[in-house]
Amino acid sequence: GVPILGICLGAQIIFESSEEGNQVCLGLVPGTTARFQLRDKLLKIPHMGWNEAKVVQPHPVLDCIKGGDEFYFVHSFYPQPAEEKNIYAVTHYGNDFCSAVGCKSLFATQFHPEKSGRLGLQLLERFVRWDGMIPIELAESGGQ
Repeated sequence: GVPILGICLGAQIIFESSEEGNQVCLGLVPGTTARFQLRDKLLKIPHMGWNEAKVVQPHPVLDCIKGGDEFYFVHSFYPQPAEEKNIYAVTHYGNDFCSAVGCKSLFATQFHPEKSGRLGLQLLERFVRWDGMIPIELAESGGQ
């Protein structure tokens, strides 16, 4: 299919539901969107700032990310995919949460690549060049 990119709220509405107002969403990816429930009172909600997005399975759009690379976040909710196979990157803020999700020709990030400098622009360029397919070698290693 035609590649679709979701950023921030766009990564949240692709799921079946959201805790924000108990809303029904688009249902493109099994799962929900949850509100941060942080025990550490020093961590503020909304989560705003630079944090690492750790790639947990390969995806053509994420090929530019190396360990320790950080992206800019500003959000109070985060994606909770029902299936681990849809999680491509995680970030730690009080606990680990999904920061990049994919399903077929859909790819979404909780972070803002457009606000993340050179690395964010590289990620956006990779998305524009992506044909919506995951190479067979990635599919066999767990990507879908």
